[in-house]
Order: sequence, then structure tokens, then C-alpha cells
Amino acid sequence: MVRPRRTVPLNPPEPNLATIVANLQRQLQEQQQETERLRAQIAQMNQGPRINEVPPRVQPIPPVIPPIPEAQPEAQPEIQPEVPQDVNIPMAPAGGQVNLQPVREELLYERFRRMKAPEFEGTTDPIAADNWLIGIQVILDFMRLTEQEKVFCASFALKKDARHWWMTVQMRRDVTAMGWQDFVTEFRTMYYNREILAAQ
Repeated sequence: MVRPRRTVPLNPPEPNLATIVANLQRQLQEQQQETERLRAQIAQMNQGPRINEVPPRVQPIPPVIPPIPEAQPEAQPEIQPEVPQDVNIPMAPAGGQVNLQPVREELLYERFRRMKAPEFEGTTDPIAADNWLIGIQVILDFMRLTEQEKVFCASFALKKDARHWWMTVQMRRDVTAMGWQDFVTEFRTMYYNREILAAQ
């Protein structure tokens, strides 16, 4: 079965120019009226309240607060939420500011973990130790961390024997205030001994 071919007129009918012009003029008039209305509104807003004019008084809406029933201590047992001891919950000190340090450390840990930093287990090879130190330094510099944050992240990458060494450093000094150069000095004192290097 052959379907009849649909014919598309080659030349669409020409629009009526008079209708187009009339529509454009109508739109132009509407836009001019809207512009005038907006100008009047802006002028009224710019005038502000006049000297003798008192602005209308707005009655504040009183807050709806349900009455608090009187507490009866003997009738209501005290409920204490159970919170595991190892959870860091930011608490507001007397000044009213919340301590966000645990949250910041967690975010820092996540950023550092995504960098896939090499772990260091300790070694007697000073070149391997120095290579780890250089590699971790590149990552820490890329992350643009503070001096203390660098120490925090680098110490997290210490495992096995290196972790035990770090624990002895923590017993000897306050590592929370330790800067990166102090960490490097401690690290090189332990793992980059010139006597061992000379013996190799």
C-alpha cells in the first residue's frame, strides 16, 4: 500500500506585517508602563520617611511558648544518655564557643588518608628512612598544613617499631606543640644516624 506523500509548502505564508507591528507596539507600551511604575516605586523608597511623618507602628507578635509543667523530682526518674567514653563530642566551654578540634582532626585524617601516604614501620637503613621522610613531606606540603598538623599526620603514618619510637618521644616531650622541624630532628636522630650511614 502506497501512502500519499505529504506536501510541505515551499514558501510558508508570509506573516501579516501589520499584525506584527501592532503586537510590538502593544508590548512596547506595556514595558513603558511597567518601567514607569517601577521608577515611581524606587522614588518612593528613596524618599524614606519624612521628618514629621511617623512610620507605622508594627505590633510585635508574641511568641507562643507552651507553659512548662512544674517538675516533680520524685515522680520523674533522671535519664542519662549513654555515650561511649571514646567518643569526642564538642562541648561548649564557659565562653560559649564549641571546641571543634576533634571534628577538624577527623576531617584532616580523612584528607590525609585519601592521599595514600606511605607508612613507616622503622628501619635500620637511613636511606629508606630519609626516602619516607621526603615522600611524606611532599604530601604534607601539598595539603598545605600547619606545622602541628604535619606532625599529627606524619605520626599517624608511623607503624610497628616506628610507632613505639614515637610513643617514647611522646613520653619525653609535649608533641601537641611540636613543629615540623622538631619532628624531622627527632626522626633523623633516630633513623638517620651518621655512624650507621658511615658503616654502610
